[in-house]
Amino acid sequence: MTRDDQSRKAPTRPQPGRGGLVSHAPASPGASAVPGRLRRFVFVLLDRFTMLAFASAIEPLRIANRMSGQTLYRFTLLSETGAPVRCSNGIQVIVDGPLGEVTHDDVVMVCGGAEIRSTSSRGVISWLRRIGRKGPVIGGVCTGAHTLAAAGLLDGRRATIHWENHDGFLEEFPDVDLTRSVFVIDGNRVTTAGGTASIDLMLTLIADDHGKDLANAVSDQLIHATIRTDRDMQRLSIPTRIGVRHPRLSRVIEIMEASIEDPVSPADLAEEVGMSTRQLERLFRRYLNRSPKRYYMELRLAKARNILMQTDLSVINVALACGFASPSHFSKCYRAQYGTTPYRERGAHGIEDEAGAEPAPAEEPSREH
Repeated sequence: MTRDDQSRKAPTRPQPGRGGLVSHAPASPGASAVPGRLRRFVFVLLDRFTMLAFASAIEPLRIANRMSGQTLYRFTLLSETGAPVRCSNGIQVIVDGPLGEVTHDDVVMVCGGAEIRSTSSRGVISWLRRIGRKGPVIGGVCTGAHTLAAAGLLDGRRATIHWENHDGFLEEFPDVDLTRSVFVIDGNRVTTAGGTASIDLMLTLIADDHGKDLANAVSDQLIHATIRTDRDMQRLSIPTRIGVRHPRLSRVIEIMEASIEDPVSPADLAEEVGMSTRQLERLFRRYLNRSPKRYYMELRLAKARNILMQTDLSVINVALACGFASPSHFSKCYRAQYGTTPYRERGAHGIEDEAGAEPAPAEEPSREH
């Protein structure tokens, strides 16, 4: 018996199984669902998908069934071939079958994780393009947005992806309006940044389908105190991240993060926040134990490393995207930071610069600040 067959029955008591737990126990006060159609979610699990993001997406659906006392949602797990899929923490998940037909009313969620470029196979991308013509809601969980973008399903759309993959995604898919929101709903395309952001997306969909009372009841069961919206950002605020609450310091770092490709000089940074260059130096030394120049360099190199590992951009183009006027200086700085050069970092993928060899370190031209 398939999961769908089980969910069509009306059990007289809670029934275990991955297809949704239907409970006829009294629901919480205010948790009654608004009558509506039953919806099926089709979860496509890619190799090395992120378990937390997947669980955060599927559990609200199960709990919505339980809290409402109705089968509001069914869900099916698929992989490209129908074989079990191993997620990034090593656990193997059994699926219901291979990629197949979906209906216009289904919601398809592609669950990605580590090394998304290599796990977004041609078969999956072709399947997504084909079903996309039927007009169902198609979404990406965690890095699943990358797979959707590779299939051309996000062109001209707003979307989001895990912040760690943001830089590489921007370089590879310029036609997508990428945001840093926890989730995005743009017509029949939905994307979530992963982690617990999947909970917020699903609670929003549940509220749209069956009302806020049910969504709040599900949130309460999950001990999810605040339901974030698509206006909430993924990352912690700068003061929280650096552990320092100093408005001028936070503002300078904000400018640095927004100006990676065209670095701003320390003098201009200081002027922007109404300080002298010497005062700015003292501020960074006091709170971050490094100079503004050093901190800025670390930000740029971190972005460069993300792009190197997540795209096929040449090392020269990565250097330019991170504000380095010459690949030789970029290589020198990268080696100092990470103990290897960008060329060797990419060597495992067979990607080198246009000359096919690593350039000798040289001094950076005057563009650098």
